[in-house]
Amino acid sequence: MDEGKIRQAVAQMIAQKPRGYVAALHHFQRLVKLDLDRRTVHVENAIVTTPTQMQAINAALAKRYGQGLVATFGVNPALIGGLKVRVGSDIYDGSVAGRLAALADQF
Repeated sequence: MDEGKIRQAVAQMIAQKPRGYVAALHHFQRLVKLDLDRRTVHVENAIVTTPTQMQAINAALAKRYGQGLVATFGVNPALIGGLKVRVGSDIYDGSVAGRLAALADQF
């Protein structure tokens, strides 16, 4: 999405004030937020992620979700090992803690 075009569309809508424009702006805001969430990646690792690992993760995610993703990397020792990745509403939990929790849920 182009931020300039979004701002221009909102400004035109506010200037023209067509019937129901407030509801349309709320809906448009929701769509923009959903698109931003879809392009935002949060990666948690049990240890500090190396630049090589970051590149590999970014490449794999770009292959699946397309270019233009914005990734943040964090450390979460509670994962014990492995990664937890959130892209929009998709969550991939490849952590040891996640596997142990799944195993505990089976019994």
